Amino acid sequence: MKVAGETVAGAELAGERIVTFDACVIGTGAGGAPVAAELAAAGLRVAMLEEGAWHDADDFSARPRDMAPRLYRDGGQSVTIGDPPIVLPTGRGVGGTTLINSGTCFRTPAHVLERWREDDGLSALTEEELAPVFDDVEATIGVAEVPADLAGENAAIVRRGAERLGLSGGYLRRNARGCVGSGVCAFGCPAGAKQHTGVTFVPRAWEHGAVLFTDATVRDLVRRGDRVTEVVASTSAGGTLRVRADVFVVACGTIGTPLLLRRNGLGTASGQLGRNLSIHPASAVRARMDHEVRMWEGVPQSYYVDAYAADGIMLEGIAAPPDQAAMATPRAGAVLRDLMLDVRRSASFGVMVTDEGRGAVHSVLGRPVLRYDLHPGDAARFQRGFAHLAEIFFAAGAREVIVPVSGLPALRDRDVEPLLRARVRPRDLKLMAFHPLGTARAGADPERSVVDGDLRVHGLANLFVADGSVVPSSPGVNPQLTIMALATRAARLIAARG
Repeated sequence: MKVAGETVAGAELAGERIVTFDACVIGTGAGGAPVAAELAAAGLRVAMLEEGAWHDADDFSARPRDMAPRLYRDGGQSVTIGDPPIVLPTGRGVGGTTLINSGTCFRTPAHVLERWREDDGLSALTEEELAPVFDDVEATIGVAEVPADLAGENAAIVRRGAERLGLSGGYLRRNARGCVGSGVCAFGCPAGAKQHTGVTFVPRAWEHGAVLFTDATVRDLVRRGDRVTEVVASTSAGGTLRVRADVFVVACGTIGTPLLLRRNGLGTASGQLGRNLSIHPASAVRARMDHEVRMWEGVPQSYYVDAYAADGIMLEGIAAPPDQAAMATPRAGAVLRDLMLDVRRSASFGVMVTDEGRGAVHSVLGRPVLRYDLHPGDAARFQRGFAHLAEIFFAAGAREVIVPVSGLPALRDRDVEPLLRARVRPRDLKLMAFHPLGTARAGADPERSVVDGDLRVHGLANLFVADGSVVPSSPGVNPQLTIMALATRAARLIAARG
């Protein structure tokens, strides 16, 4: 869709502009856009501020090398500092990371909600309380199970192997309407099928009179007493935008939110701001089959195996076009060349771990720095997860399995013992991560959290946070639905207060 509502492009906004609204929402990703839509629907005059630009599906080329610099922060090359370094890509633009994620939708597991109630005092977060909110969010973004005919042969291989081993799994639920299986979800959906927040919640906010300001980076939050009165943003045209409002919602993401709050001396009393970073570290196992797979055809993340979820291990589909697959394959030189020449017969699947380790976000010279060391227990989980996935691939007929562990040769003849015998340290793993959470965690105790159960910053009357940073701990599943539901619930509480 083209831009359909009132939008002010920061690329054309020079000089100074001062505007007044009832509510100002900073960010249009999984948290900010649902808040803006709810508040606007409740009758508030809402301003949406987005650091990035509007991207239309007609402009998506389906070529990773073209789209990554446009849709990802730092071109998708954000990396944690630690053992090992981990690539942590996030989106930049209207829709935030929902613009470039896989679209996978899980509701928050019941045992996770129970942990948040017991450990963090979030007594209102029950399945009964959140069920109608999840229903509404899923209806808005078109959540449905991936059809078998769109899952692709890559998913079918793992399904066959899992079923032969008697392992539980199923087709994933995703936010897509009219998906054609282009296989490039992570680089902007060229079919316009993925229902990211920029084409769902933002238009809903527009319908109720909200105004979107793009290419506007918020620098300052002006505070008087226990209230924020104004935000100050710099536009890409060199101008200054000042937004005055009664309610402010920060939704800059798990990395951006703590940096913005700390820079303005807000939310720092507990000492928790910027800490408690969890990231769902992940990696992928490759298998060489005797038949053509063409893993880039179909939905890249379409099937899952949850048989080991109690151990903190989720197996989820992950596939990529050949150029991206080449970068992600844990080999080099002639071995990589050989694998890529055989890429049509290669399958790929992911291992995602519920991490024990925690990191922190801070800034150096105005740039975000993420410190995160993989916990040894998580390295052991990867070792087990790789072994489980290798067994699944072998059960499906793989002739060779390539595991992303340094120094480990390819597994053959259904033999996973070389992997199980190996000493696997964090530094031996090649990892990525996709779900940063927790750096402005929610909780009832102001000494242990940054925001309360309604997502209001402790000690401030009208400042809220609604993004992944408020999620208290790793949920063990893709979190976009959790973030959207928590944000929607918070917005309804804000609107009800008047």
